[in-house]
Amino acid sequence: MFFINYLDRTAIGFAAPNGMNEDLALSAAQFGFASGVFFIGYILLEVPSNLALHRFGARKWLARIMVSWGIVAALFTWVGNFEQLAVLRFLLGVAEAGFFPGAILFLSLWVPAAHRGKILALFYLAQPLTTVIGAPLAGVLIQQHGVFLGLEGWRFMFLGVAIPAIVVGVVAWFYLKDRPADAKWLTPAEQTWLTGALASEKAATEKSQHHVSIKHAFKSGRVWMLSLIYFGFIYGLYALAFFLPTIIEGFQAQSGVEFDVLQKGLITAIPYVPAAIALWLWSRDAARRGLRTWHIAGPAIAGAVSIPLALFAGSPAATIAVISITAMAIFAALPNFWTLPTQFLTGAAAAAGVALINTVGNLAGFSAPYITGVVHDWTGGYEVPMVLVGGFMLVSALLMVGLARSGRVKVARGHGPDAAASVIASDAAAPDDEVTGVRR
Repeated sequence: MFFINYLDRTAIGFAAPNGMNEDLALSAAQFGFASGVFFIGYILLEVPSNLALHRFGARKWLARIMVSWGIVAALFTWVGNFEQLAVLRFLLGVAEAGFFPGAILFLSLWVPAAHRGKILALFYLAQPLTTVIGAPLAGVLIQQHGVFLGLEGWRFMFLGVAIPAIVVGVVAWFYLKDRPADAKWLTPAEQTWLTGALASEKAATEKSQHHVSIKHAFKSGRVWMLSLIYFGFIYGLYALAFFLPTIIEGFQAQSGVEFDVLQKGLITAIPYVPAAIALWLWSRDAARRGLRTWHIAGPAIAGAVSIPLALFAGSPAATIAVISITAMAIFAALPNFWTLPTQFLTGAAAAAGVALINTVGNLAGFSAPYITGVVHDWTGGYEVPMVLVGGFMLVSALLMVGLARSGRVKVARGHGPDAAASVIASDAAAPDDEVTGVRR
């Protein structure tokens, strides 16, 4: 589901250099705005959508979200100008609102805290693998120019990636279960153990929090600090996701070599192969040692340093190598980051808190492509936009270090999964005013 979600969201990046920008007469700033306006619609309904999921259940709500965005995504096939493109991107954001935080919340209802980091790593693998598989797939679809209803290749690509969302959404309605007790494919013993472990965890956390409310989640200093940290990572993620195919298009002039559509897709996929490997290995290390500050701050620093170095790379190969380091840094940190909010939020407060973090972070989803496009049109290059990416990631690193040192988000000092579990237990013991980020 996450694979299809990210593919539909970033398909515009593959379409841009392969006919869409030319056919719709888009400037870099217009493309950046159309890419980013998705997140305005997404942000407006993010928190309400996640609260609706908490009320109606994951099965119904996640399936509804998928079918909705699949229908909107299919309409891109017939877009005719910049204005229509911007409206459809906004509506796609509205349709997708709540999917990612809803999925994070859904996993927290199924997976005990001690195992959550590993499961989140598996879940997050879909994001880099979307580009590893999706970029060449998009290339193949774009090559089918005129094959179906005389559609241009980039239009056919939009249709091709939209249909799976509708199909999987319908399947999810029947397959997903809201809680382990409803899963017939678990044995009675497995259901009893899993339900008991999750219930004990929830009871301990809720007791220590004195019934933390949705209002408290919105007022929590930790929630807002985590939101700002997430902003820096997402700024880098979407600056690369939307503009990397266009940057690769520029390699042709730099190297004097002409790439076909499939080759461009394969080159786009290169940074995401090591990124997927780094994501998995880094998350395993966090599970083995216990989550530490540098599991999140370290990759942020690596990304902050590496992306400006791409400006000084003397060849396309060197540029891709440096961008690969940045992609590794971003994806290595994100699964570990998402283990933090559920340390101190449960129930409706968790739904609101996770959605708020994702909402604030996804402001970068709008600002990154739009600022990148505007600054490119202004300066004629990607030098300044890439420096901005590095700057935002450096700020995320500094905020994470400060948050950990303040003790308001705890990281493990021991080793192994038990250490990670003890972190959550100790954090659950924090008083309510600390949970809301207010010190006595």
